[in-house]
Amino acid sequence: MSMQLPPSLRALLVAVPLALCGASSLGGCTKTTIPNTDVEDSSENRKVIDFCEKYRRAVEERDVDALMGMASSRYFETGGNAKSSDDIDFAGLRTYLSTKFKMTKAIRYEIRYRRVSVTETKVINVDYTYTASFLIPTTNGDHWNRAVRENRLQLLREGDTYKILGGM
Repeated sequence: MSMQLPPSLRALLVAVPLALCGASSLGGCTKTTIPNTDVEDSSENRKVIDFCEKYRRAVEERDVDALMGMASSRYFETGGNAKSSDDIDFAGLRTYLSTKFKMTKAIRYEIRYRRVSVTETKVINVDYTYTASFLIPTTNGDHWNRAVRENRLQLLREGDTYKILGGM
């Protein structure tokens, strides 16, 4: 005589092996990512992230010379709108950075790298989320401001390094 299991236990005995089977099949198709990023781990992506980390540290240090050294002579930024008055090219980048950095006493710039992709024209897009904290002097004392935003750095390979085309 066979023992009849309650429907809830029967469903559980069927569901558990199916769930385990599904979980194990997912493991085979996942890609390894660079630690603390969402970026697929490859030697080229590691080089890109290393370069971007130098950029991030230069922002925190408010190092205009280092940032200018990382910028392409073709650097161009539209300001995200149709007005040409706020566009920044390589010639205006130093003034822009110097002005912005003079407005702060300290910067904390954290980046979560989301994606690295390459266009048909060999531009490397680095999509990331940043959290920036700025110590701003005010008439009532210093004040920390914070911003969390999405951004994209556009890079070009130059020899064994990169240059920033836009996104600073």
